[in-house]
Amino acid sequence: MTVGQANSVDQAANAILFEALAYEAPFLVEKLVKDRFVETPEEGEALFAEVKRFLVLVASDERVIWDMYSLRIDETWHQFVLFTRQYVDFCQRFFGRYMHHSPSNAPESKTAPAAEASSFARFQQRYEELFGGPLPSVWYDHTHVTLRRRILNDRAGLLTVSSTDDMVDLVSPRGDVLLSANEIAREALEFIARTGAFYVRELPGDLDDDEKIALVATLVEHKMLRLGS
Repeated sequence: MTVGQANSVDQAANAILFEALAYEAPFLVEKLVKDRFVETPEEGEALFAEVKRFLVLVASDERVIWDMYSLRIDETWHQFVLFTRQYVDFCQRFFGRYMHHSPSNAPESKTAPAAEASSFARFQQRYEELFGGPLPSVWYDHTHVTLRRRILNDRAGLLTVSSTDDMVDLVSPRGDVLLSANEIAREALEFIARTGAFYVRELPGDLDDDEKIALVATLVEHKMLRLGS
């Protein structure tokens, strides 16, 4: 095969990859809304669009193990995988193989043993090169915290709250301090520590609305909580 032929093959393969971006999955969006993972179908579509872009990015450059940087997009991907027949058909049609889902990480790659680790900065740069624009805000989970947002706490009942001088600490089961805040946040942190699912507006205590949002957004940003709808 000549260099020109090889380039033609690569261009054809990339064209097929980008066709994946036009794939629609109304069944997935419907499930995201029904399960209250998103507030609107438009929000579900936006998350699914980024799942497709992530998979195209991964398949376009397997020299790197691309980490997944959004728990919401990762969960949307996971929900897509649960539609087994549709997901397998999607993968075979556009990627020629099954794209394995690993939580908060890239799909398994044929070149994974020799692949380099990614970073957020490198992922951001590659995304912009490939899609011609910056990462949309949907990649930054913590920016989507609102008073109406449902929050999920997978470690409810395992976290504790303790005091240090005039501060209160949210503590992991291993004894690590996950967050320190002013004493005014005590009731809210105690509520978070024991509650598996709640709306931001439900946080008790003397925090105002902006402080409730800021507290939860910080915990979401550090992946201690995750967003529902």
